[in-house]
Amino acid sequence: QVQLAESGGSTVQTGSSLSLSCAVSGSTFGGYFIGWFRQAPGHERTFVGTIGWHGGRAYYSDNAEGRFTITRDVAENSVSLHMSGLKIDDTDTYFCARARYHSEDWRSYDSWGQGTQVTVSS
Repeated sequence: QVQLAESGGSTVQTGSSLSLSCAVSGSTFGGYFIGWFRQAPGHERTFVGTIGWHGGRAYYSDNAEGRFTITRDVAENSVSLHMSGLKIDDTDTYFCARARYHSEDWRSYDSWGQGTQVTVSS
């Protein structure tokens, strides 16, 4: 059974940095992508970025490009989202998920974590 679990969400001030972690377990992730999405109540999940489990470049949304970095640690079975220059508009619940290919569409992902809240205040 595939399991993904996010952690690291917090309340921070604008301009701060914060790293989220996604621990994966229960199945092989070779050949898969791990994506990060964000979601506000009542809204669809929005693409943040993805990375292939066994390497290759990461892909980012326009909003994340240059501020966020995704890394993966295969030995630790985790993928991290490193966020810097946080803005109030970055406030959301952040999710990690698994897909068989790079996609910016949340419907391409078949397994999801429970989410972790990021709140950015002035």
